[in-house]
Amino acid sequence: MHKLNLPSYQFKIKSSENKQLIFDLIRKKYVVLTPEEWVRQNFVQYLISEKNYPISMIAVEKQVVVNNRKKRFDILIFNSDGSSNIIIECKAPKIKITQDTFDQIARYNLKLNADFLVVTNGLTHFSCELDTQNERYIFLKEIPKYSPK
Repeated sequence: MHKLNLPSYQFKIKSSENKQLIFDLIRKKYVVLTPEEWVRQNFVQYLISEKNYPISMIAVEKQVVVNNRKKRFDILIFNSDGSSNIIIECKAPKIKITQDTFDQIARYNLKLNADFLVVTNGLTHFSCELDTQNERYIFLKEIPKYSPK
């Protein structure tokens, strides 16, 4: 798989029916190893290993209804009270992060009301905090570390 701009992690990978599968620690099952999944799994490990987020506060690939349409977010980190803390949108490494990517995650956030948004293709990562009072994003130098509220 593609070398990412993240630390290296060990994964359980296996082949089945001519497809490579990777074990998802959050969903507790093997999933098809696509380029986007590679980014998602590496980013989840980054959040756990480097940013200290508890596994119990992370959701992966869950459905959210936005404007009467079913969508799926990539990663959502909850606060200890169950509210949304960080939404993360993952793209394959060859997909460039554009305004459309930010628009996509902002639409999800209309429903989820997270404090932070992160977009990544595994090579480039952008994180921002929502300033709801001034209706703008404040871009951050790095993704916030876990701190219990």
